[in-house]
Amino acid sequence: MWVSGPLPGAVHDLTAARIWGIVTELAASGLVVLAGKGYAGAGSHVRVQYKGKNKPASLKEASRAHAKLRGPGERANAQLKSWRILRKLRCCPWRAGQLAKAIHVLQTREIGG
Repeated sequence: MWVSGPLPGAVHDLTAARIWGIVTELAASGLVVLAGKGYAGAGSHVRVQYKGKNKPASLKEASRAHAKLRGPGERANAQLKSWRILRKLRCCPWRAGQLAKAIHVLQTREIGG
């Protein structure tokens, strides 16, 4: 898990990933990335689910398989968001990042990872 530093305003995840160089690093590493539909256009190494309604069965099945593979990451995000201390955080954004990293360590230790 990686937690970025703070950015001003409502910055989209893809924009933040580009600002922090994540998109470039992933492309350089040769890794194929499974991402949500909001990451369309991030690069040829970033795979997103197929958009639109009335897709053929093959595209629906591909989107289902994509979602299943992304499931553990989505679950980790949901668990992080469930921590009550993060709901109404009133501190420096840099400290919030440190707090999120600490929670990740606690959760990893709890599940024996």
